[in-house]
Amino acid sequence: MPLRNCLKARTTKATRIRAADPPTAALELSCRRTLETWSAPNSEQDQLRRHYLDHLAGRSDGWSRSCVGAHLTASSLICAATEGMVLLTLHARFGRWLQTGGHIEATDPTLQAAATREAGEESGLADLSLDPSPLLLSKHGGPCGPVQPTYHLDVQYLVLVNSVVSPGVGEESIDVRWFAHDQLPEVDHSVLALVRAARIRLGW
Repeated sequence: MPLRNCLKARTTKATRIRAADPPTAALELSCRRTLETWSAPNSEQDQLRRHYLDHLAGRSDGWSRSCVGAHLTASSLICAATEGMVLLTLHARFGRWLQTGGHIEATDPTLQAAATREAGEESGLADLSLDPSPLLLSKHGGPCGPVQPTYHLDVQYLVLVNSVVSPGVGEESIDVRWFAHDQLPEVDHSVLALVRAARIRLGW
């Protein structure tokens, strides 16, 4: 084959090589699939589900804290099902009792893995078992990023432990404590809704 034709053939072949998927492609797919397949418990939650999907469709980094204006977050209500107890953390920054949770990291392989990681980091507990189907969605303002308001599009999970074990207190918390599901401290309406959803799923 003449050299000129050889070079042309190689160039044509090179243009057919498909670019590698980005490192976070599996994470992005996990976020979309979770929301696409989730059966919302009511019309308000289904509207939020569609809103989250529209956000992800419009922003490839919609799961990341680098997404200005709004981004997904992952949180979990840790429960000891047999004892009827829930674990809450007194958040140092907000001064309120909340479920564990936070931002999704690029190193998290899935949305569920992000929720499990945050639960372990903020509670100090091991052997956590996450129900892969979210309990609820919650959109709320979060003090992060250069633009305010910035909204956290939170995906909230149920995480179970086998028994009540003394938790640790992470650097973002003042206190971490177990409470009976019907004897909660002063909490906001989003935590009440989350505990109510957990009670329904666990049959408390």
